[in-house]
Amino acid sequence: MGAHADPPAPTPSASVPSAPGTGEPSAGQETAPPGTGSPLASSTAQPGNGQAGTDGEPDATVTAQAVMVTPELPRFRTYAYGRAPAQKIDAYWRDPGPRATPRPALLLLHGGYWLEGDKGGGWKYFARRLTEEGFVVLSANYRLAPKAHWPAQRVDALSALAFIKKHARVWNVDPNRVAVMGSSAGGHLATQLGTLGTGTRQVRGVIALSPPNNPYLAFQDGEKPGATPNQRKLRVAVTDLVRCLPGAAAAPDCWTRLDDASTVTHVSAGDAPMLLMHATGDFVPVTQSTGLASALRAAGVQTTVKTIEGEMHASQMLNDEQTYPTIVEWLKKHLRPGQ
Repeated sequence: MGAHADPPAPTPSASVPSAPGTGEPSAGQETAPPGTGSPLASSTAQPGNGQAGTDGEPDATVTAQAVMVTPELPRFRTYAYGRAPAQKIDAYWRDPGPRATPRPALLLLHGGYWLEGDKGGGWKYFARRLTEEGFVVLSANYRLAPKAHWPAQRVDALSALAFIKKHARVWNVDPNRVAVMGSSAGGHLATQLGTLGTGTRQVRGVIALSPPNNPYLAFQDGEKPGATPNQRKLRVAVTDLVRCLPGAAAAPDCWTRLDDASTVTHVSAGDAPMLLMHATGDFVPVTQSTGLASALRAAGVQTTVKTIEGEMHASQMLNDEQTYPTIVEWLKKHLRPGQ
C-alpha cells in the first residue's frame, strides 16, 4: 500500500499536558442519535479555572395539551490531551452537588476503519444520555492511518486515558472507576486497553461494538470471494494500519505489528471484564469476539458476547431498544464503588 510518513508516537505520559490551561468553553449543536449525527464543532482548551460552558439550552416541544422540556444539558468542553492535532477529547459532565462523591467515567473511542471518524459525530446524544445515568463521558479522537501506523492509535487511546485520570478532579471523576467503550475500530482499541499488560490497571471494564479484534482475520475475510464492499474496505484498512501487505513475502516486522494488533496476544489473568457485541448481519462477524472471549475466560476474565438480530454494525446497534439498557446495566455493575 506504499510507505507513509508517521509522526513520532508520544508515550502516554508525554502526551498529557503538565499543567491545566484556561481555554474558553465551546458551544455544541443538537444532533441525532448515533449513526445520523454530524461532527461536533468546538473550541480546544486544557482543564483549568476557565468557566465551563453548557452545551446549548433545554429543548422544548409545544403541543395543544402540554409542554415537554428535556433535562438540562450537561456541561461540555473540548481539551487537547497531546500536541498532535488529532489528540483531542470532548468531556460531558453534570455539576456535582456540594458533597457529591466522585463519579464513574466512560472513555469513548470512535470507529472508522482506523482511517476516518470523529469523536463528536453521532456520539453526542449517547454521551448526554449517559450523563443522566450518573456517568462522566469523555470521547477521544486519535491519530489515523495511513499517516500514523500501528501502534500510534493505541498509544493515543492510552494517552487519553492517562489525561482523564490526571485531571479527574476537573469533572469530579473517580480515577479508579473508568471504563472504555469503542465501536468498530474504536472497539478494537478498547479491547487493547483492556488487555495490555494487566488490563484492570488501565480500565475497570470494556464494552466493544463490532470490534475487529484480530486485524489479520479481517484481512483474510476481505479476500474471500463473497466478501462485501465493507469487508474489502476493511482488508485495505488493515494494510494501511500496519503499513505492510501480509503474506509469505512480508517482512518480519509486518507480522510483529499484526501480532501486536491482535488483542488475543495480550490476554492474561487480571485483564478487564468485557462486553462484546455484534449484529447477526454484521460485516465484522461475531467470530472476531468469540475467539477473544474464549482466551479471556481461560485466563479467568469475565467476558460476555452478545449478538443483536439485524443488518447492523457498531453504533447502529444502539438503535436496538435493548442495547442501551444493556450497556447501562453492565456499566453500573462493573463501576460500582469499592470493587
